[in-house]
Amino acid sequence: MKLHFYGAARSVTGANYLLEIGDKKILVDCGMFQGSLFADEKNYEPFPYNPKKIDYLFITHAHIDHIGRIPKLIKEGFGGKIICTPPTRDLSELSLIDSAHLIAQEAKIHGRQPIYEESDVAPSMSLFQPAEYGRELNLGGGVTAILRDAGHILGSSIFEFRGEGKKIVFTGDLGNPPTPLLKSTEYVNDADYLVIESAYGNRFHERKEERKNILEDTIEDVVSVGGVLMIPAFAMERTQELLYELNELVENHRIPKIQIFIDSPLAIKATEIYKKYPEYYNKEAAYLIESGDDLFRFPGLKFTQTKEESKTINDAPPPKVIIAGSGMSQGGRIMHHEIRYLSDPKSIFLVIGYQVPGSLGRRILEKSKEVKIFDQPVAVRAQIRAIGAYSAHADQDGLFYFVMQTRKTLKKVFVVQGEEDASLALAQRIRDHLGIDASAPMLYDIVEL
Repeated sequence: MKLHFYGAARSVTGANYLLEIGDKKILVDCGMFQGSLFADEKNYEPFPYNPKKIDYLFITHAHIDHIGRIPKLIKEGFGGKIICTPPTRDLSELSLIDSAHLIAQEAKIHGRQPIYEESDVAPSMSLFQPAEYGRELNLGGGVTAILRDAGHILGSSIFEFRGEGKKIVFTGDLGNPPTPLLKSTEYVNDADYLVIESAYGNRFHERKEERKNILEDTIEDVVSVGGVLMIPAFAMERTQELLYELNELVENHRIPKIQIFIDSPLAIKATEIYKKYPEYYNKEAAYLIESGDDLFRFPGLKFTQTKEESKTINDAPPPKVIIAGSGMSQGGRIMHHEIRYLSDPKSIFLVIGYQVPGSLGRRILEKSKEVKIFDQPVAVRAQIRAIGAYSAHADQDGLFYFVMQTRKTLKKVFVVQGEEDASLALAQRIRDHLGIDASAPMLYDIVEL
C-alpha cells in the first residue's frame, strides 16, 4: 500500500490524495487550490500522476477545495468511476457550474485560457456513481470501501478502504456536532492508518448553545443603530444552518422584525437540494419537517435570485441582514455589499466560517483598515465579529476525540487539510497524549504503508 499527498498538505485547500492499494489506484478528492495567486498557478499545473491510470475517484463532499479540479482531471484523461453520496453528486454539479463561471472571469482578467469551462461539467457528471452510507463497495482485486457520515455538510463522507490486510481511513472534513440540521459524525474503529483534516487543529470553538445567543445579540445591535449586518456564507450548510436558526429566532420572537436577504443564487439552489434529502437530517429537524414547519422560510426572509432582485437590496432601508456568497469573500455578491457597507461604522461584518490565508475574508477578519475590492480601495470601519461555533469543521478537541475512537489499532496518523501550525499542533497532541505516531506530511510526500 502506498499513499501520495498531492494537495492540502500543510495547507487547507487543493485536497488530492492517491492511494495505491492492491492493483488499484484510487484518488480521494480532486480539489481546487484557493486563496492566493500561488494557488491559482497550482491549479494550472498538470497532475503529478497519469489521470488515465486512475481507477476510482472518491469525493468526500461538494466544496470546491475538494472537487474543483474534477473537470480538469477528466480533460486530461480520467475515465474511471467517481464515487460519492447522492446529495454530494447533486451539490457537486451546482458547485462545478458556479466554479466554471468564476474561473472564466479570473481567466479573462489574467488574459489566459480557463482550466475548464461550463461545457466540461456535464461529461464530469456522467462518471458519478452515487453510493449510500454503510454499504460495502467491492472495488476489485480484494479492495473494498465503505462510506460513513462525516457530518460536515449534506452528504459528506468519511472513507474506509480495506486491502492487503490493512484498513486506511480518510476523514475528509469532519463536522462540528451537534448541528441544527444534520446527523452527527460517525466514528470509526479498527483503522490501521488515518488521514485526518486539521482546519481547526489548533483552535477551539465556543459552545454550540452560545452561538445562537451571539447571533441574536448581533442582530439586536444592528437594529438598535439602524445598520447593516453582512454575513459572507458558504452556499452549502452554513446558509442552511443560519436559516434554520433564524427561523427559530423569528418564530419565537427572540429578535426584532428585520429584513433578511439571501443574496446567493447558488445558496438558493443548494437549499432546494437540502429539501430533497430529509433522510439525512437529525431527528429534531426531521420532526419539525413532519410537523409542517418549513425550516427555510419565515416572515421577513427574501431570496434574491436574479441580479435585478439583488440590486433591490440597496433600496431596502436599514436595518437589514444580508447573507451572501462567497463564504471567504473571494467572489460572489457579498463583495458588492462590502463595497457599499464596510466603510459604515454602523455596519457589522460577521464571519461564521473558515477564511483561507490570503482571502479577502481573512484580511477583513484580521482587521485591515483598508481592503481592495474589484481594484477599488474600501475603508473598513464596520465592526468585525466572528462566531467559531458556526464552523462546519470539528475543532481540536473534536478531531482528537475522533482519533481516540480508533487509537487501539492505529499505527500512524497523517494530519492534513490545515495551515501548517494547525496540522503540527494536532499531530503533537496525538503523539503526546496517545503515544501514536502522527505527522503532517509535506506536499508530494509518498509513504509506504
